[in-house]
Amino acid sequence: MVATRRLADLTVPWGRQEIQLEEVDFETGGMPLLRVRIREGKRFTIFDVDAATAAAWAQAMQAWSDTQAAAPAAQVP
Repeated sequence: MVATRRLADLTVPWGRQEIQLEEVDFETGGMPLLRVRIREGKRFTIFDVDAATAAAWAQAMQAWSDTQAAAPAAQVP
């Protein structure tokens, strides 16, 4: 048996991909994992990551986001 707890639901504005984040706890024990589920139309991509990988991923995404927020807005011709 697997217990899950929904952490976030996100929708990407361009392309409308749906992203779900869940904490996954296995009845048999072990460490909880972060399940990332991405839905793109009828296609799903699902993977589970450990806390260290999630932290590294979050740090990389935050660093990228910070550089984008600091960059001047793109000009559309």
